[in-house]
Amino acid sequence: MARAIFDYTKTVLKKVSFDVDLFCKELKKAMKRLLPFEIEELRLWLMKFTANKPELHVSLALIKN
Repeated sequence: MARAIFDYTKTVLKKVSFDVDLFCKELKKAMKRLLPFEIEELRLWLMKFTANKPELHVSLALIKN
């Protein structure tokens, strides 16, 4: 079940990546739902996903806290 939530979170973040505010909002919601090791995995995925999307680099600050 937990893995399904993690995969769903990545799907949602990919779909809303066109809007920085919406992306950050969904990321905050995901951080409340995911387990600590999943948050670390999401942080690594986020670094790769935002590598060529400089407008989304703001979201990296949210996940480091």
